[in-house]
Amino acid sequence: MPSPYTALFAAPGTKGFTAAGLLGRMPLSMMGIGVVTMISQLTGRYGLAGALSATIALSAAVLGPQISRLVDQHGQRRVLRPATLVALTASAGLLFAAHHGRPDWVLYVCSAGIGCVPSLGAMTRARWAALYRDTPQLHTAYSFESVIDEVCFIFGPIISIGLSTAWFPEAGPLLAACFLTVGVFWLTSQRATEPAPHPRARHDRGRSALRSAGLQVLVATFVATGAIFGAVDVVTVAFAEERGHKAAASVVLALYAAGSCAAGIVFGLLRFTGAAERRWLLGVCGMAVSMIPLLLVGNLPFLAVALFVAGLSIAPTMITTMSLIEEHVPRTQLTEGMTWVGTGLAVGVALGSSVSGWVIDAAGAEAGYVVPAASGTVAVAVGFLGYRRLRRPAPRRGGPHEHHSDREERHVA
Repeated sequence: MPSPYTALFAAPGTKGFTAAGLLGRMPLSMMGIGVVTMISQLTGRYGLAGALSATIALSAAVLGPQISRLVDQHGQRRVLRPATLVALTASAGLLFAAHHGRPDWVLYVCSAGIGCVPSLGAMTRARWAALYRDTPQLHTAYSFESVIDEVCFIFGPIISIGLSTAWFPEAGPLLAACFLTVGVFWLTSQRATEPAPHPRARHDRGRSALRSAGLQVLVATFVATGAIFGAVDVVTVAFAEERGHKAAASVVLALYAAGSCAAGIVFGLLRFTGAAERRWLLGVCGMAVSMIPLLLVGNLPFLAVALFVAGLSIAPTMITTMSLIEEHVPRTQLTEGMTWVGTGLAVGVALGSSVSGWVIDAAGAEAGYVVPAASGTVAVAVGFLGYRRLRRPAPRRGGPHEHHSDREERHVA
């Protein structure tokens, strides 16, 4: 029997859009940290650097779902290329303004424009869904996509920081922009695997996928989950710096992503028959519990092991989340629904980074690990409170075999 991952690529075009998606989502892990490195080197102002990075994240959180909504209605090619050109123009403006010492407000405006960067992970997942919907292969495909995400987060920051420090300050963000250009234009040139657009009736055009009660639970939970990620990143860097090994922070954080990557590979080989919402809630609980050992860390080797173990619950939870989105969001809004989860994560990362920074300044790096532990507790609380909503999938899924609600069936009867 061939490997389930090998079997995924039997369908024509899958290798092409996977490679394009890998390149196109590298900026997700490179741009923010690249801007921080660039600004801190050019100006020495870490406060400004962090604020610009947060501006990019929050702008993407606002604009990303709107871009994905347009993609669902008009198709990937017609929307992604113009949106990418806006993001690239803003990136060029930021690099130019930073290099020539332009006023801060110019940097903020350009950073906000970078938020037009499309969610390439959602675009490739939508292509997998169009190919393998309602088949076991879709679970494997989502697992593979989560592994790709983690690969980006393992290597992206290392490449971005390394280039900006070893070559010139703008090198990291510049390479991220190049990856975005190649990835988006290569992906959108592959028309055979592009999901068909779903133009909506006039009265439906203003309706967001976020009207789904199940999606609301997922997004709210992932705001808290994003706070875990943002806090862990900031506190780990501060923790390593306090112990005189700041450079080791990138290796420790890479192990965090490596744990998730390994778990995602194994998870994709498994087949499940139980309710997806139960696996999702277990995953959220696992992420929260894995934060407790961080409160006891005393040295970098122990921290590295603890973060690797903590990473084991990330990818399985994310994979199950994508399956739940399939159940709770109409097919005509699938890309938008996936992007909303990314938006929740982005907002959480910004919050977690900010709060953990305040705690570090006030009480030191070790105390900062209280923030991800508290964020995990909030995620579990939201998950339990919203569990009943997750047990009720959307009554209308759309598509050629549309399901109707019980109320509609009783009316017909």
